[in-house]
Amino acid sequence: MDWIKDLLIKYGLGTKPAEVLSGGIIASLIILASILSYIIVKSFFLKIIIRFVKKNKFEWDDALLDRKVFHKLSLIVPALVIYSMASIFTNYYDLIQRLVLAYILIVVIFVINAVLDSVDDIYRKYPISKVRPIKGFLQVVKIVLSIILGIVIVAYLMGKSPIILLSGIGALTAVFSFIFKDSILGLVAGIQLTSNDMLRIGDWIEMANYGADGTVIDITLTTVKVRNFDMTYVTVPAYSLMSNSFKNWRGMSEAGGRRIKRSIYIDVKSIKFCTEEMIEKYKKINFLKEYIKSKEKEIEQYNAKNKINSNNPVNRRNLTNIGTFRIYIENYIKNHPKIHSNMIQMVRQLAPGEHGLPLEIYAFTNDTNWVNFERAQSDIFDHILAVAKEFELRVFQNPSGFDLEQIKLPVPNQ
Repeated sequence: MDWIKDLLIKYGLGTKPAEVLSGGIIASLIILASILSYIIVKSFFLKIIIRFVKKNKFEWDDALLDRKVFHKLSLIVPALVIYSMASIFTNYYDLIQRLVLAYILIVVIFVINAVLDSVDDIYRKYPISKVRPIKGFLQVVKIVLSIILGIVIVAYLMGKSPIILLSGIGALTAVFSFIFKDSILGLVAGIQLTSNDMLRIGDWIEMANYGADGTVIDITLTTVKVRNFDMTYVTVPAYSLMSNSFKNWRGMSEAGGRRIKRSIYIDVKSIKFCTEEMIEKYKKINFLKEYIKSKEKEIEQYNAKNKINSNNPVNRRNLTNIGTFRIYIENYIKNHPKIHSNMIQMVRQLAPGEHGLPLEIYAFTNDTNWVNFERAQSDIFDHILAVAKEFELRVFQNPSGFDLEQIKLPVPNQ
C-alpha cells in the first residue's frame, strides 16, 4: 500500500489524495481477488465435487448436492481471501475482521440449515420416517443454532464476548416464550403425537373444525399439512391435534377391511306371511335352499307339538317375506367375494319410522381402497334393491312427480 502511495505522490498527487486513492486501489484489488477466487472455486473445484457425487453410489451426498450445501460452502472462500488480506488496512483491521467473521457465521447458518434439510431428505427414504418423522426436531435444532450463532454474530459486531450476551438470555426467556409460543406448543404436541404413535405421514385423518379430510403429507414443528381428497391443502396447527379430537383412519387400513353400514327402507305394507307358492319359489334360490328346509321342519315340529290349527296363520308359526329376505341378504353377503370373511357381518332391522322399516347391512369389504370399496358397496346394493321385489317387498321412497301424475282424478260432472 505504501508503495502505491509513493508511486502516486511521485506522479504529482498530494499526500492525502494519494493515501485515499491507494487505499481504494488496494481495496478494489482485494475485492477482485475474492471474486476471482469464488469464480475459480465454483467453476473448477465445485464441478469436480459435483461430478464425483453424481458418479459414486452413495445417496447421502446426493441429498447434500440437491440442497446446495457445497454451493453455500463456496461462499466462504471470498471471505477468507478478504480476511487474510485485512492486515493491509492497519486502521480498519479490527472492523474488517469482525465484519468478515459475521459474514462467515451467517453463511455457516445457511450451511447448517441445508445439511439438516439433507438429513431429513435422507431419513424420508426409510419406512420409519412415516412412523417417526424428525422434521419437527430438526426445526428445533435450526432455531436453537440460529439463535446461538445470531448472538455470537452480534457479539462480534459489538466487540463483546459472546458469553456476556448468552448469559442475558435468561432475562429474555419470557419474551422468547411469547414470541415462540406456537413453536413451543407445536414441539410438545409433535413429541406427544409421534411418541404415542397418534399420527404418521400417509395417515388419512378427518378434522371438521379445520376442514381437513385427507392424507397427512407433512409434519413440521408447528403444523400438520393435509392434502384433502378434492386436492386442496389444509394446514392444521400441531397443538390443535392434541387439544381437539380428530379421526384417524389408519386402523381401517391396517385391519384390511372397510365398513359398510347402510340401510334400505322397506314399505311396511308389503310385509306379509309367506304362502306355499312363495316358499316353493324360495326353495329354488341357492342361498335359501338349506334355510327353507330347516325352517319348514322346525315350524312343522313346533306346530305339531303344540297342536296348533294350521288353518289359522295367526296361531301357527310362519315364514315371513321380510325374514326370508333378511336371511337371503345374510347369505349373499357371506358369499360375496368382496366381503371380508373374518370381520363382523350382520343384517338387522332397526326401529320402524316414517320412512318404513330400515334393514341395515353391516359388513366390511376386503379392499380398503376408496374406489374399490365404493364399487363393491354399489354392486351389493344394486343387487339387493333389484331382488327385493322377488320377495314381494317394496322399497320405500317418497312419491315423485311421476307417481303423482299416475293418480287419475275423477272427472267432474258437466
